[in-house]
Order: sequence, then structure tokens, then C-alpha cells
Amino acid sequence: MSAETRSTIDTTAVAYDVEAHYRELEQTITAANLPTDLGRVRAAFEVAERAHAGQKRKDGTPYISHTISAAIITAEMGLDEDAIVAALLHDCIEDTSLTHEDIAHSFGPAVADIVEGVTKLTRVQYTSVEEQQMENLRKMLLAMAKDIRVILIKMADRLHNMRTMAYQSEEKQRIKSLETMEVYAPIAHRLGMQKIKWELEDLSLQYLDPEGYKAITDYLDARTDTLEHFMSDIRGKIQTRLEVDGIHCTISSRIKHIYSIYRKMYAQKIDINGIFDLCAFRVIVDDLSDCYAVLGIIHDMFKPMPGRFKDYISTPKPNNYRSLHTTVIGSEGIPFEVQIRTWEMHLTAEYGVAAHWKYKSGEQGVKPGDEEKFAWVRRLLETQQESDAQDFFHNLKIDMFADEVFVFSPKGDVINLPAGATPIDFAYSIHSAVGNSMVGAKVNGRIVNFDHVLQNGDIVDIRTSKNAPGPSRDWLALAKSGSARTKIKQWLKKERREENVLHGREMFERELRANNIAPADIMGDDILPLILKRLAFSQIDDLYAAIGYGGITATRTVNRIKDELQRSQSTEQKTALDKINEQAERRSKRQRHAVHGVLVEGLDNCLIKFSRCCTPVPGDDIIGFITRGAGVSIHRTDCENYLASPPENAGRWISVSWADRTTDEYATTLLLVSTQRSALVMDVATALNALNAKVRTLTARDVENNRSTVTITVEVHSLSELRLIMSRLGAIHGVIRVARVGSAEAKADFDKGEVL
Repeated sequence: MSAETRSTIDTTAVAYDVEAHYRELEQTITAANLPTDLGRVRAAFEVAERAHAGQKRKDGTPYISHTISAAIITAEMGLDEDAIVAALLHDCIEDTSLTHEDIAHSFGPAVADIVEGVTKLTRVQYTSVEEQQMENLRKMLLAMAKDIRVILIKMADRLHNMRTMAYQSEEKQRIKSLETMEVYAPIAHRLGMQKIKWELEDLSLQYLDPEGYKAITDYLDARTDTLEHFMSDIRGKIQTRLEVDGIHCTISSRIKHIYSIYRKMYAQKIDINGIFDLCAFRVIVDDLSDCYAVLGIIHDMFKPMPGRFKDYISTPKPNNYRSLHTTVIGSEGIPFEVQIRTWEMHLTAEYGVAAHWKYKSGEQGVKPGDEEKFAWVRRLLETQQESDAQDFFHNLKIDMFADEVFVFSPKGDVINLPAGATPIDFAYSIHSAVGNSMVGAKVNGRIVNFDHVLQNGDIVDIRTSKNAPGPSRDWLALAKSGSARTKIKQWLKKERREENVLHGREMFERELRANNIAPADIMGDDILPLILKRLAFSQIDDLYAAIGYGGITATRTVNRIKDELQRSQSTEQKTALDKINEQAERRSKRQRHAVHGVLVEGLDNCLIKFSRCCTPVPGDDIIGFITRGAGVSIHRTDCENYLASPPENAGRWISVSWADRTTDEYATTLLLVSTQRSALVMDVATALNALNAKVRTLTARDVENNRSTVTITVEVHSLSELRLIMSRLGAIHGVIRVARVGSAEAKADFDKGEVL
């Protein structure tokens, strides 16, 4: 971690000196030449200290240490006086008795509004963690569009929390690090705040994959002297040549950040010994014309690598990042990257939108709520109003966090789209009317299909017609951007209601049956209104239509219904939803009494246990084995122990079946085989977390032939749920096979060496 981004006061020390820490804040403000009333900053500090009196952090220091640290980071960004004051007070509304009115009275409405925007959101009773996260993020984006300082202080808050994450539990470290990696670091990237983005990524990796992090840091530590000597030599050569050519410049060099090395190892499937361009150089010049002059000199001094030159000056990134990038090879045969930019470009690259407070160019600077600079935030919000939680996060990651491709309209306008975008995305980026009336597309003068993947520099021409039939549902699978998908859904919602109702009803009833719920069981007058209220629909056709046009998925709808069923079981007073369970139970009791969801032929209320050798779940073909003194043991019919059972035990195997409806959770074990690579366990854990899978155990080990195995025990309700988990795990990069433990077929494959 860079020393310039870390507070010099050790806030974890036993004898924490709050005054010394506050003086560091004043020194930071002074060193940054910020026009700030230190008396007002001092007043904010004293208010925050009194408000947080008695509160401690996990490391044992007074809570005020966190707000001072956040204010120091805010000052390092170069933000204004109101932002620094708000950083000192940013947790007061939530954690103390101070109110918005109190802060507005003492420090003005602008500061109070910023503090309210930064304050951790009040917990609302959402039906799922995903929906709570979605609503929190939406509110954060709304506050961000109103005043960008809100998100900048939020970044400072999260950065200091990550710096002190060592004092949290392992579970909290993993959850916060994953959230930081998936949300905060990409937002920092989208805002152009590379310096903070890099540190957030490195700190998160430290907890998400500690072994991978340590391997890289150990490697770099062992080669620090060699790398420093190499960088010093290259810097000297470039400096000497540019002085001869009369170009005034500042040259710096650095070893690439840990997470960027980690990602390259993962993407290229190589270990760290296969990465040669560990060093990067930056040449900062005074004028724009000097940038291209330096580029020519660098290419004259060193051999440029084909395809590794990028001109972000003529085509800036959406976050306004501007610079020339080129990768060259020195005389030693070692490749390295060179970035060339002016000082103004450098400030924007380091601090992103915060750089507007660092240089004013004789003007009043960019206003915090600048409509044009941050219009992308509003566009993102506008296109997500009707999304459910899962779609929202999927679209958010594409629109904000994915790599971009730059294409041109026939008039030469530059349009940036997410990588993998198609002509559909391009058409809707121009206007929804263009997309809705599109009948064809040309790329570089050649007619292409709608699924054609656009590349950098393509010239795209959309053909439209007044008689166009409009978008089809197939377009939802072809569109890459969340904006295009949302506009397609809006058209389908408006123009195809009857079709949507029929299509949605079919999907909904199919999903109900897959979860052992009879559609007729939820259609009663006393049950249906309650379900519709929970799902925020006034009538059942509205629900069908929403599923039909993609506004909500059938799977999530049925999961909501199941959640209500489970919640109702825990209450003493029966609700209308309990009747669904009662009806299912009555159907079951008319046949035989089920124990743990299993019906045993000819026996009632007998002792049931599920075998550990094959761990069956509802939906599996099963058979029972009468044990001595332990009741009936339930096995899968493809269990190796059942298939290999000796003839003398034939009379002890009896027919069993699953009840019509089961509500228990059943533990089952999976074996995943993959090529050996770093971050495998993190990817597996991320996939399971995305599915809300209940994991009992997860162990991993390396085996021969450059393979790794991961053994996972999960709890599921049904075979369909298990198959979904296996499908998602099988899609992870490098995974060769996912099999259930205990299957005779799987055992044969493993014994033959087909997997290992």
C-alpha cells in the first residue's frame, strides 16, 4: 500500500492520540493548498467527537479515529471545505443523536445534505438480501447524481474501513471485501479514481484469496532490488533522450498493482513467472503536442509490441480518462508499459471527478451536481426502475463495470458500449425509437445479423422502417447493455400484453409444479389476494404479464411464495398461506404418513435416515434398506452400495418414494474437478453465494495431473435446485466436471482416470 495513501498516525495503537491525529488532518489540508476555514473544520471535529463519545471501533480506538481518517482521505482527494466537514460528521445522523436539522443549523444545509446522503441507509424489511442491496445502491446512485461529493466521501469511508478490516471476523472480512470488489472498486473506476480503485482491489484480494495475495507479494518482495534497478535504468535512458530533444517532463515508474497482476495470471492462465511486464512508466509533459512527440521518441528507443498501443486522448474513456498507452520491449527483452499524459490529464487519471476541485483553470470549477458530467448516473437509474434485484445487479455490472468498446455512427459520432455489444445495443443507445423500428444493420458497409459482436472502430449503420414489427423476446438474449434490455422490456410490456399474459402464465405454472406446488392451491379467494399483495400486483394477469415481458422472473416469484410459506410456518397464528401447506398435507395423509418427506411401502411412522454414501434429495429415484435397529436407510438407485449389494441382502431392500410435497432441506455432497489455478475457491464461493446456497462444508485440494478438487456439502430442497447449483458450478472457468458423491457412474469415471 502506498505510503501517501495511508495515515501516518497509527490509529490501532493502544495509546491513541486524537489531537495528533486531528493535526494530521490540518497538515493534509495545508499541504494540498485547499482554501479552507480551519476554524470551521475544528468545530466539526469537536461536534463529531462529542457525538461519538464512548463509541469504540473493533481495534479499541475511539470511533472519532475513523471519521478523522475519512476526512484525511477526503482532503487528499482535494475536495472542498464542505466535503471535509461532512466527512468528519458522516456517521453522526445514524450513530448519534444528531439530526439533519442540527447539522444544517451549525454547518449549513449543503453539509447536512451530504451527511444524509453518506449515512448508512436505514434498514428496511425487504424480502431478500438482494433487494435490500439493490435499494441501498439505488439510493446511493440517486444521492450521487444530486451531489457527487456523497460518493467521494463514501469512497473515503470504505477505503479506511478496508484498511482496518483486520480486526473484523473472517466472515465479515469476506462479505465486505466481496462487496468492495463488486461495487465500490468498479464505481471508483467509473469515476476515474484509479488511485483509490487500485488500493480497494488490493485490500479486498488480501481477504478473498489470502494465499494468492501472499504468493504475489512474496514474489515481488524477493525481486524488489532487481525490479528497482531495471526501472531506474529505463527512467534514466528516457530522461536523457527527452532532454536532448528539448522536452520538459517528469518521469515516474512503479511495479504493477497486486490485483492487476492477479487478474492477468487468471485471464492468461499463467503463474507469476510467466508475467514479464511487471513494471510501468509514466511520462508527464506540459503540452498536448508533447504527448505525441514523446510517443514517437519512445517507439524510436524501444521496439513497440503490435496491438498494444491505445490512444485515450483522441478517444477518452467514459470516465474522462485521457492518456497514451504503449507497451514496448527493452534491450533486455523485457516488455514494459509507458503511459504519456499532461499534468491535467494526470490529475484526472489519479483522482477522477475529484480532480475538478484540484484545478479550477480560472473558473469556479465543475459544480458538484454537474448534469452533463454525471448524466450517466441518471441514465442508469432511469433504465432500472422496473428491474428486480437480480436483473438490476446484472445490468449494473454491465453498464458500469464492464470493459467498453468504441464504435462510430455513419456521421462519425463516437458511441461507447459494453464489450460484447451487438447492433441492438447500438440502436437503442441512439434512441429507443431507433431500436424499436430497426429492421437491419450494416457494420463497415456489410450487412450483419443482429447477434454480430461489435469491435473497436466499427462503423455501424442501422436500417429502420415505419412498418417494423418491433423487438422480439429473442432480442433480450442478444442485447448486452442493461439500457437496451430495459427499453425492449418496456416495448414488450406496452405492445404485447395479451401475449405476455399467456407466456407468463405458462412460465409461472411450470415453475410452481417444479417446486411441488399445485397452481390450484394458490388460486383461492383467501390466498391469492395475499400473494398478489406480497408481490405488489393488483391482479393475477398483471403478474403473468410482468413475467411474460421479463419484468420479474418466474423463479424469483415462486421463491417469494415459498418464502412466505416458510415464514408462515413459524408463526403461532395460522395465516391464509398456511392453507396451502394444509392442503398439500391432506393429500399426502390420504395416502400414507410421510417421515422426512419419504413414504415407505407397508410401513407407517418408521425411523428414516438418509445414507451418507449417496445423499439423496427430492426428485432422485430412491430405494430403502432395512437396517438392524436403525430403521430404513434411504439410498439413490444409482448408489454404488445399492448396485453392489450382495444377493443375500435382496430381501432387505424395499420400495420407497418421495411425498407429493417436501419442505425439508436435504444435505448432499458434490465433487468438483478443475484445472489447477488461483482463485478457484473464491470463484466457487462467489457462485454459491449468488445462488444463496446453504453450504455446510467446502474443502479443496490439489491432486495429480495439475488438477484440483473441491468437495462441497450443500442443503437443497429438490433435485432441480441441486441441478441449478451444479450447472452454475460447471460454468466456472477451468471446471472439468461436477458430480454427486456416491454415484456409481461417477465413481467409474474417476476410477478410470477420465477426470483425474
